[in-house]
Amino acid sequence: MMRSWFALAALSLGFAFPWSRPAGAQDWTTIGNDAQRSSWIRSDPRISTSSVQTPEFQLLWRMQLDNQPRLQNALTPPVLLDFLISHRGFRSLAFVGGSDGNVFAMDTDLARMEWERRFGVAAQYPEATPDCPGGMTASLTRRTNAALPALGSFGSGRRSPGVSAVGEPKQGAALLSETRPPRTTEAPKPNPRQQTPQRRVLSGLSVVYALTGDGSLRTMLVSNGYDHVPPIPFLPPNANARGLIVVDDVAYAATSSGCGGVAGGVWALDLETKKVASWKSGSGSVAGTAGPALAPDSTLYVATTDGRVVALESKTLKQIAVHRASGVSFVSSPVVIDYNDKDYLAVAAKDGSLHLLDAANLGGAPLSKTPGYSEALNVEPGALATWRDAANVTWVLAPVGGSPGSGLSANGTVTNSAIAAWKLAETNGRPAFSGGWLSRDLESPLPPIIVNGVVFAASGGNLRSSTPAVLYAFDGANGRVLWDSGKTITAAAPATGLAAGGSTVYLGAHDGSLYAFGFPIEH
Repeated sequence: MMRSWFALAALSLGFAFPWSRPAGAQDWTTIGNDAQRSSWIRSDPRISTSSVQTPEFQLLWRMQLDNQPRLQNALTPPVLLDFLISHRGFRSLAFVGGSDGNVFAMDTDLARMEWERRFGVAAQYPEATPDCPGGMTASLTRRTNAALPALGSFGSGRRSPGVSAVGEPKQGAALLSETRPPRTTEAPKPNPRQQTPQRRVLSGLSVVYALTGDGSLRTMLVSNGYDHVPPIPFLPPNANARGLIVVDDVAYAATSSGCGGVAGGVWALDLETKKVASWKSGSGSVAGTAGPALAPDSTLYVATTDGRVVALESKTLKQIAVHRASGVSFVSSPVVIDYNDKDYLAVAAKDGSLHLLDAANLGGAPLSKTPGYSEALNVEPGALATWRDAANVTWVLAPVGGSPGSGLSANGTVTNSAIAAWKLAETNGRPAFSGGWLSRDLESPLPPIIVNGVVFAASGGNLRSSTPAVLYAFDGANGRVLWDSGKTITAAAPATGLAAGGSTVYLGAHDGSLYAFGFPIEH
């Protein structure tokens, strides 16, 4: 009876609010948030440069997850589902992978475990080494669209503001039409490179994917963690896998360091035919922690440690084009930058410099390069981030070692590391790096993320000295500190990442603690 009533109520809700806010593509579905690995949440109903400076922005909860670290690896950044309707009611969920092969699903509103899976393959893992930690090395993922996320959509999750109105005194209630979003007389023309914002739907199957240490792709129902299909063989066992992503019914992942005897490269699994294709990186290992980045046309881009950036055809992984940088070792995954409706790539080199490439002319010379940094203070960023501000200025951000010689406005003395933010400016009809800012001093900074103009970055701390991590919020325009977590986080977070959604920022620490920072909601 109760389930029948709930289903009827859910359907009634769906028909009762056909004009509710569109959901858009704001769920953090994969490492780097989107297929381009931008690490950018375009809009958020509550997070802003002013709101994070208020006491309302705070630690919401801390959950202890039962996971055994493998050297520096512990928890993967969460992937998020902001709105789930199931027999248990309404849920906002976060999915986290553990280094010893576990998958955890948490209700982010109530800070409680929804379900967990233990795949029982830890005994098969070899002894961990710095290059080959073993276990679950790739982040989880949900299905992701190759097109650019839609701008300006908040979603309609439980932290999004409601739409309501009241009438004037003695004038009666407000008309329903007054509470509806205003209608435009002319629909905007769709951008073929950008996702069309979609309204919430109350039906359809949603799954989350994990790549376990035995090389199997696991497909689990988000509601209970049960297998939707049997495990699918994807990679050889004990590979050092990174950047798992599923686009257009194809799963992609990168491998590096020759772990388990597995050649470095990019792998593709057709979820329909179960066939696996691969591209081998040859003399250079695949660089970075975010794996391949996809352009809106689904072309894959991957960087290597021997100075190449390679374009690969989707699904088949046939090589389309290659950029070769002499004497350069790349140390980050590429990020795809949408600039004037064209695709550009940024990638970081071992000397700390950033290289800007034209995706349409990948074999050509870099369009722009930033100055390098001291080799002694070098930081391998692993992944970059990019965003566009309200003034239509495009930014590229990276963790860097030391203080730059010129070009960036500093926010204090940098003796260890920092986050560098470079602008892109038009030069001779094409973009080039042009100044920006440098954050305050950080220890082992994690790749930053951007939420509605706020840059979140973490000082990862140090395992040897037991220095804990600290999360910071920076003004995206100038790098000024807006907020920090102080002594809230009690352990280091040397090899993890940040994620955000529903006006909440998440960070997993090495001791298995998952932290959520945001604005309290009423239960």
